Amino acid sequence: MKKLILLLAVSIGVLSCHDDLNQTPIDPDSFTEENVFVNAEEAKSALAKLYASLALTGQNGPAGQPDIADIDEGFSQFTRMLFNLNELTTDHAVVGWGDPGLPDLHGMYWSSSNDFTEAMYNRLAQEVSFCNSFISNASNLSDAVVSTYIAEARFLRAFAYYNLIDLYGKVPLTTSISTDLPQQSSRADLFNFVESELLEIKDQLMASGSNEYGRVDQVAAWALLSKLYLNAEVWTGTPRYSDCVTYSNDVINSTYMINMNDANGNGTAYDELFLADNDTNGAQNEFIFTANFDGLNSQTYGGTTFLVHAAIGGSMPAGDFGVNGGWGGLRTTKSLVQKFPEGDIDVTALNNSLSGTLSDWGLVGDATPNSWNGPDMEMYETSSNVFELYASLLGNQMKFRFNEDWGQNYGDTGADGTLEGGGDNIVVPGDGVYHVVLNLNSLTYTLTEVMPEIDSRGMFYTDGQNLEIEDIPTFTDGYAVTKFKNIDSNGNQGADTSGNFVDTDLALIRLAEIYLNYAEATLRGGGGDMNLAVAKINELRERGYGNSNYNISASDMTLDYLLDERSRELYWEGQRRTDLVRHGYFTTSSYVWPFKANQPDGTSTDTFRNVFPIPSSSISANPNLQQNEGY
Repeated sequence: MKKLILLLAVSIGVLSCHDDLNQTPIDPDSFTEENVFVNAEEAKSALAKLYASLALTGQNGPAGQPDIADIDEGFSQFTRMLFNLNELTTDHAVVGWGDPGLPDLHGMYWSSSNDFTEAMYNRLAQEVSFCNSFISNASNLSDAVVSTYIAEARFLRAFAYYNLIDLYGKVPLTTSISTDLPQQSSRADLFNFVESELLEIKDQLMASGSNEYGRVDQVAAWALLSKLYLNAEVWTGTPRYSDCVTYSNDVINSTYMINMNDANGNGTAYDELFLADNDTNGAQNEFIFTANFDGLNSQTYGGTTFLVHAAIGGSMPAGDFGVNGGWGGLRTTKSLVQKFPEGDIDVTALNNSLSGTLSDWGLVGDATPNSWNGPDMEMYETSSNVFELYASLLGNQMKFRFNEDWGQNYGDTGADGTLEGGGDNIVVPGDGVYHVVLNLNSLTYTLTEVMPEIDSRGMFYTDGQNLEIEDIPTFTDGYAVTKFKNIDSNGNQGADTSGNFVDTDLALIRLAEIYLNYAEATLRGGGGDMNLAVAKINELRERGYGNSNYNISASDMTLDYLLDERSRELYWEGQRRTDLVRHGYFTTSSYVWPFKANQPDGTSTDTFRNVFPIPSSSISANPNLQQNEGY
């Protein structure tokens, strides 16, 4: 279905253009609406266009017949704009390109004539227009299945308005085709419309997991309600956390599940979510709503083609990512990197796990904390004449010694792992924590370094990259992000063997986000089960670490902790600005990051930038519109 929807959408332009939200699209009609809506089968082709409008940019991929004029076609693709407005404006990303209006986003000094904020407004307005046209025309068909199609179109329209509320606050609300200039609606009215639409259609959509991949079911409506209610206090002034808990819980109890299939066998199932076969490798079971991409049949310079190519530069081997080269643009700031500290190794806990008793055999030398003078680091006898210890050692030298008496010591002459009485000093390879085993039965020993556990969700390329950013245009300033790849679980490149275009689908809503919504709404007083919230967060952490060693308890779960956990789980997925606004951190001095508000060390900025401006071109075209405060 993924490829079917996209093929249908690019092969037939079905909807005429309307002035509902004052966008300036190019009329893409290849057929009249009367031809398209002749029966349910043809209507399904039109429905495909609604989905594809969130992934593609026109009628001739990757460019050539754009749906929106006056901007580079690849720049205007929906998920690329979502990244630009919701990630590039935050601690998650910087971009080295100097296209007019692009540096303004991370610098937080955009104006009402910014090309990128205007492109997103027009893209979402166009989606509303397309959906209105579909709903009007499809309503004339009597086929039972068409009611499901209409419910899906209403969901897509609600999703477009969800983003318009989030990004722009006050926009016109239009639900029908008209040539009249629309009035501007308040944020609260728009919120109420999206809520009422989702509540009405949730039982008209197909049951959980029963629709074709790439199309939404009733769980998508529950999930979007969860997202809507989580932000209600910011958008309307009225908290709706209990409603967020209710619908998050419905999603949690649905057929969707967190992907735990480590299809490529690299020790984590997280990266499968961002591989070229994420529609089949198990990740699809976590995806509630996706933007689908295919490197041969639906080509665009936005989407995951953008996320993969733009994040490659410096010494990064593009072939490892399944593409033919990098665009040398996107990187991240240290604020994101430092949310993934290497796991601390609890040496005391490791030694407590040993079954033996403390003995008089120990470690001595300048590799140990007490150097050659002792006292020695005593070892545990775990079986007859076998001694073990977990020890933090320096990359120097050591020996085994009994009862701190040089009359009985062992070293290793020849460095062959065999011990000799009074033998040569043993060289420790480098600083670290080691599992040391002394076997006096065979007169052998082992030094095995214990590597710290890491959160595998933190996927960064550091070779030749600087953690600190001194100059944003320089690609080697800032770590590169390796999250998205155009290779499948078997290491094969995506379908486009030229390496230009990417197959990887992009989750617009996935189950992990709803876990996080449930936990936050519960913590904010929504009446959820705190034990369930903790269990769901730990489910995500266990996938990240590969074990339960870094699970949290209820006492660890603060709002700031959950904000950081959302960052670790969802970075570069188009969520961050919304989260920072909800927590009061996007424009304030309570949380800063490198180059926030165009300052190297970061600073606060005006609170009116919590929303983007209505494009000046739209205000010029429609005198009913008023600009957002501050612009």
